[in-house]
Amino acid sequence: MKGFITEFKQFIARGNVMDMAVGIIVGGAFTSIVNSLVNDIITPLIQLLTGGSTLAPSLVVAGINFGGFIGQIINFLIVAFVVFCLVKAVNTMRDKAEALSRGRQGEPDAAEKPAPTCPFCLEEVKPGATRCPHCGSPLEG
Repeated sequence: MKGFITEFKQFIARGNVMDMAVGIIVGGAFTSIVNSLVNDIITPLIQLLTGGSTLAPSLVVAGINFGGFIGQIINFLIVAFVVFCLVKAVNTMRDKAEALSRGRQGEPDAAEKPAPTCPFCLEEVKPGATRCPHCGSPLEG
């Protein structure tokens, strides 16, 4: 039990909990915007295209409101798409910021460049070496 409490304290202290809390709060607030988008913009467009009828009354069968369910699915898909776009944008910005902080700007790291090889024995040598450690031949540049 003590280990569980310690692990929970570490989880809380990481900072991810605050990010998650902010996400939940913003998500809750964003839901009202999406509901307004669906109810005030998309539903009237559907009514305009279907000749003034709404989806909900025409899809109520035996007391089951299929129209409301379909509206919630549309809400979910819109929210999921917007969240996906936001996460993708944040990840792209984070990757660019990390690349800039490392000074990459499109140039490969030294670790990504192929190691030089000796032209005589074709063994790998350290960058900047003047002699091959394998065959002893002098190296150019």
